[in-house]
Amino acid sequence: MKEDLLQYAWLHKLFYNSNLATVNGNEVEVIDPGLLNTDSGPDFFNAKIKIGDTLWVGNVEVHVHSSDWDNHRHSGDSAYNNIILHVVANCDKTIHRTNGDEIEQLILPYYPDLEQRYNALLQENRFVSCANLLETVPRILMSGWKNALLTERLEQKTNDIETLLTNLQNDWEEAFYITLARNFGTGINAIPFELLAKSLPQVYLAKHKDNLLQIEALLFGQSGLLTEAPNDDYTNSMKGEYEFLKHKYRLQPIDAHLWKLLRLRPQNFPHVRIAQFASLTYQSTKLFSKIIHAKSINEMELFFQCNTSDYWQTHYTFNKLSISKNKTIGKSTIKIFLINTVVPFLFCYGKYKDDARMQERAFALLEQITAEQNSIIANWRLHNVPVSSAFDSQALIHLKKNYCDTKKCLQCRIGHHVLSHTSQEPPYFAKII
Repeated sequence: MKEDLLQYAWLHKLFYNSNLATVNGNEVEVIDPGLLNTDSGPDFFNAKIKIGDTLWVGNVEVHVHSSDWDNHRHSGDSAYNNIILHVVANCDKTIHRTNGDEIEQLILPYYPDLEQRYNALLQENRFVSCANLLETVPRILMSGWKNALLTERLEQKTNDIETLLTNLQNDWEEAFYITLARNFGTGINAIPFELLAKSLPQVYLAKHKDNLLQIEALLFGQSGLLTEAPNDDYTNSMKGEYEFLKHKYRLQPIDAHLWKLLRLRPQNFPHVRIAQFASLTYQSTKLFSKIIHAKSINEMELFFQCNTSDYWQTHYTFNKLSISKNKTIGKSTIKIFLINTVVPFLFCYGKYKDDARMQERAFALLEQITAEQNSIIANWRLHNVPVSSAFDSQALIHLKKNYCDTKKCLQCRIGHHVLSHTSQEPPYFAKII
């Protein structure tokens, strides 16, 4: 029995309640197991437990062995003097407070198959450990859990945005610009795109809003990729502009080797994405402000619809001519921008302004966007988990990456549903093992 599982059994009362008694023979009634503490200090706060004829209100500590009390040096720590009960799987010694008083101990009679269920989940190598049991999960439970997961995901992204805002003296437009640039990298080039944006503050680009060539020169120059460009009219013009602007703004480009092209489709090459980003910058002013005041998702999508300059109609990189083709930002890419930039910023700004309606708008926007198409979502669908919108897909991606992959079954509502069924239901349990 692991300590976290013993804590879980205590918290959710997954043990036999009748005839509970301390190792000293005093009758125990668990009225309230208390609140789980995830920081330092006792494991559970404000528990209510009747021991003998006395009702105690205080803290509870949980260990696998009684001797862990001394091993963890609690006997000399006054923070543990208000422990009213020590819950263990194995009692191998008496324990005491700093004043020498003995602390009552309870050997927890947890359900006999609980540990087996938990170990089966941890050892399972399917897409998710509980894959064969997903069909047993009530829809209302799954629906509520997805709501909580999505909120947790947006809170996580909000923390990242708030950190960025702190570093930018609360400049929302600049933070939006950097985050949007990162998402132009479509995963593999996210970091170099973010570094590019951070190396080139938006205020410098704003000074050249009426000149697309200068905006491209600044972005390609700062990307480090301009050094690989052959000498032709377009690239020579960019090089000349960049050298002047680099000196004027005292810019330092990022390393070109950071960009990745391997296994990318040509339309996702960094050169094309930078050209699109330049065009978007050229046609947009105060984009975040426009997003805030947009009346509909269609209006938001229009903000991101742009084409590249003529040169990039016939190029995917500097060094190779290609068949002429419009390289507009596609619908799937705009969807990524909405999901990973617009929605988190709406949610974060709503939190900043204490505007619940704006936060609800972020959730509503996800319900209007179709679900992402990737291997994670495909696997959820294979297991008959409904995925009808980006609301669902974002929640399920968060579930997979933050709970399933890290085996946090004890913190998952689905895991709790699986583990809380008692051994009186062997057909259900048999599906796990």
